[in-house]
Amino acid sequence: MRRVRYEHSGGPEALFLEEVPAPEPGPGELLVRAEAIGVTLPVVRKIREAAEPIPLGGEVAGEVVALGAGVTGYAVGDRVTGLVFGHGYADFVLLHAAMASPVPAGASAVAAVALVRSGLVAYGALQAARPEPDEAALVTAAASGVGHLALQLARLKGARRVVAAVSGARKAEFVRELGADEVVTYDAGSWGEPVDYVLDAVGGALLKPAVAALAPHGRLVAYSSGGGTVEAYDLLVGAKSVIGFQMGLVARERPETYERWRAEVWEFYLTGRLKPVVHREFSLDRAAEAHTVIEERANTGKVVLVP
Repeated sequence: MRRVRYEHSGGPEALFLEEVPAPEPGPGELLVRAEAIGVTLPVVRKIREAAEPIPLGGEVAGEVVALGAGVTGYAVGDRVTGLVFGHGYADFVLLHAAMASPVPAGASAVAAVALVRSGLVAYGALQAARPEPDEAALVTAAASGVGHLALQLARLKGARRVVAAVSGARKAEFVRELGADEVVTYDAGSWGEPVDYVLDAVGGALLKPAVAALAPHGRLVAYSSGGGTVEAYDLLVGAKSVIGFQMGLVARERPETYERWRAEVWEFYLTGRLKPVVHREFSLDRAAEAHTVIEERANTGKVVLVP
């Protein structure tokens, strides 16, 4: 089978395609023929930041072709989606049964990949903000794989006004079509009228204007891998708060919450209220191009590999 790997840190140019034997599922694992693989910013960053090469994991959807010992609830031929922590950029991947969920009838593998992580992260970050009806929301990276779902979910949860913050004006039409009332660019001097909560997927230098965009008693949910710091005084003067959110922690420590959110996200999708958008599909041998799109923040919607 084909697999994408890298041997040294760097950018997309470090990726290469290799031929390796298909893996055998171990206890509790499913062997899945990959139909769609999600490309995410955290994985893209790992290639530049990891001290040692690590497997390129992430979101995968496809067909179960073999079962490991002890697996129950799944059968060969089932279509599943989930998070792969080993090698995920491959024709065949190992998915732990505990991290798998069925792909509902009528849903494509690409849609499943867009929802399995990005949709759940967007929904979880929104829940962490404790949204109330008729509040105003601001979403950074609003055109990204997570952000374009977060702005839709904010509206579904009752936001009366949704502001989309994006890296450039060329993304404005895209986010407006998804329901944004206002669009601001990161370099704007002001992000408009204050909001009740911010869902921040960028971090770094954007934390300061994101906090400034909050109304008194506002909440900022930070779920970016980009780091950054917030001045305590900036929180104190407006009684504002910053809330950290990490989906992996919820999945491990609150599995019942994770399952409930997953069911709710699928329900939003199947009833047509949540619409994942795919920026572009790339073949497996063009993984470097897919990573370049993410690094340059050129995507509007999800970037997907389709073996």
